[in-house]
Amino acid sequence: MNRLIVIGLTALAPAIWGTTYIVTTSLLPDGDPLSLAALRALPAGLILLLVVRRLPPASQLGRIVLLGGLNFTLFWACLFLAAYRLPGGIAATVGAIQPLIVLLLARKVLNEPIRAVAVAAAFVGLIGVALLVLGPEAGLDPVGIAAGLAGAASMAAGTVYSRKWRGETPLLTFTAWQLTAGGLLLLPAAWSFGSALPPMNLDSLAGLVWLTLIGAALSYVLWFNGVGRLAPSTVSSMGFLSPLVAVSTGWLLLGESLSPVQLSGAALVLGGVCAATHSAPSADAARPRIATSPGSLGQPNASRRQEKSLTSPTDRPEPLSCPE
Repeated sequence: MNRLIVIGLTALAPAIWGTTYIVTTSLLPDGDPLSLAALRALPAGLILLLVVRRLPPASQLGRIVLLGGLNFTLFWACLFLAAYRLPGGIAATVGAIQPLIVLLLARKVLNEPIRAVAVAAAFVGLIGVALLVLGPEAGLDPVGIAAGLAGAASMAAGTVYSRKWRGETPLLTFTAWQLTAGGLLLLPAAWSFGSALPPMNLDSLAGLVWLTLIGAALSYVLWFNGVGRLAPSTVSSMGFLSPLVAVSTGWLLLGESLSPVQLSGAALVLGGVCAATHSAPSADAARPRIATSPGSLGQPNASRRQEKSLTSPTDRPEPLSCPE
């Protein structure tokens, strides 16, 4: 798959995540965030499992459960705690440190060099997010700051180890089981600390369907596809697009105003993302090739076709298209 296409598809994932704010505030009723997170992750994973109907390799089960905990359970729990304890601007800015953590982890775990351009792009994006979302009401809360940092570290570790551990597991299977594991791990927290959701109308159901099918199932298929094909620093820098899209949709759809400072921040965010994506080499050459599965014996190019596509919805060797 052409690298520019991979970059564009991967960038769609954080752009979709940026719509969470407007969907939640405009369509969903007030409810417990942990319950909503579980309802977002678990159904998305189960739907993908109905499509793939396949177990991951036995050697991968423990790793996939751990990745589901890092990418979904711990990350979303910390995200919600930080959102409750901090103003939105501070929470987003603390979370924007993730690309820097990814650079350090990728150096340690994947032995990837730390490039000056990647570091500069991460700092530019971080400053851009701060200008974009920080307001005069910003304040510091130690618990909220710790939760924000823990969430950023959790997602960073999930990104790096997803790159390292995917191995021969097909993309849809890899995504489906992570979402399912993350949702199942969220259930005890939602049960213990959450509250019952209020009755939902058609708008609420539409919002939940969007967050589940598009905001979780589709977006994470695209995200993990990019994690496997692009350098970790490139993928993580695209996370800056989430607050940019959140602010932009508020401006376009809710009539919220944008100050010159915010516009400067938006320009820095785009500059940081462009610098990170255009300066980094592709990770395809360094990625281990997916082994030929037992079902594709005698078809040496089957696994390569799987890798080049977003994988078939049934994870069979024949390439079928899959949307994000």
